Amino acid sequence: MATDGQFEYESILCVKPEVNVYRIPPRTSNRAIRAADWKLDAPDWTGRMRVTARGKVAYVKLEDKVSGELFAQAPVDEYPGVAVETVSDSSRYFVLRIMDDNGRTAFIGIGFGDRSDAFDFNVALQDHFKWVKQETEFSKQAQAPDSTPKLDLGFKEGQTITLNIGQSKKKDRSRPQSSGGFGLLPPPPGGKLAPPPSSRSTNHNTQPSAGGSDSGCLLDLDSSNSNSVAPPNPTSTGSSDLWGDFDSASPK
Repeated sequence: MATDGQFEYESILCVKPEVNVYRIPPRTSNRAIRAADWKLDAPDWTGRMRVTARGKVAYVKLEDKVSGELFAQAPVDEYPGVAVETVSDSSRYFVLRIMDDNGRTAFIGIGFGDRSDAFDFNVALQDHFKWVKQETEFSKQAQAPDSTPKLDLGFKEGQTITLNIGQSKKKDRSRPQSSGGFGLLPPPPGGKLAPPPSSRSTNHNTQPSAGGSDSGCLLDLDSSNSNSVAPPNPTSTGSSDLWGDFDSASPK
């Protein structure tokens, strides 16, 4: 806030075109003030009232209706307070503490002819000091240190954290390995293994014996195949005579 409030912006809170001013008797006791003790039918001054605010202080200014010349001014630093007091017998009248440039004060009575004007005057002062109270609380909170415990999310010395990002749920299947460290080849489709190569000699390398007949060549080809076995001839006999059976079968 600027020094003496000279650089602060002055805002207008309320303006009423007519207000009556009364000279009130000095207060002799602590009893409530009554407007009925004033000469309400003969006000001492009538003019315009303008309520302004500069910073946290409100000013009730009584001005001339035509020229706007200042008649009296009451600085208000709190409400309700000593600067503006209500009376006990009416809501249209108030006691105002005015102050001149030299700091001298005096108490006068003011009153409104319309009850709504008195209501607006009362609400304008209440709203201003409600704002002042909120600003004061915000300033205290900003200046006061934060006593609430704070959550320490920093890592302690030597503390680590492990993150598992994109970890597969499936377990890898272990593959059998031979003692030599090389993996076995998978079986071919169908589950059948090829037989090992045969050690038999092929007939392409068989040479016919010298001086042999054509039947000898055929026998050599048959004997070269290890898988071919000639079946025994059940009709062969020990006799070399091909016609012996016919002779024995002839009738005697």
